[in-house]
Amino acid sequence: MKVIFQQDVKGKGKKGEVKNVSEGYARNYLIPNGLAVEATSANMKNLNAKKKSEEKKKEEELQEAKAYQTELEALTLELKAKAGEGGRLFGAISTKQIAEALSREGKKVDKRKILLNDPIRSLGYTNVPIKIHPEVTATVKVHVVEE
Repeated sequence: MKVIFQQDVKGKGKKGEVKNVSEGYARNYLIPNGLAVEATSANMKNLNAKKKSEEKKKEEELQEAKAYQTELEALTLELKAKAGEGGRLFGAISTKQIAEALSREGKKVDKRKILLNDPIRSLGYTNVPIKIHPEVTATVKVHVVEE
């Protein structure tokens, strides 16, 4: 019997998949527990419509992320810090400080999305990558100046 899985079922199928399972398993377990529905033509049309709407939504999110990327890449953040001889900072510029500076500019970015391996410890310009979307990464210039 062909069924469309409504949820992930370990060892059988993932949500949205159409698979052949034994009739007893489908009628006695999957369908009563809401894990799957029978693969009728109406249910197949619904599945295809859902897939199309999900693809459209993902495409819109990608376009929004690309637009946000261009906005972020046009920015140059200026952060002030105390420095000693040779341009070495007494402290360090962390992802939290970069996220706060971005929020002051009106750009909302989670500090965990800022891909900075080590905190910035010197004066000058640093390119900081920010992951906006799984496929889109923006690079923001951070200019650290002496206080």
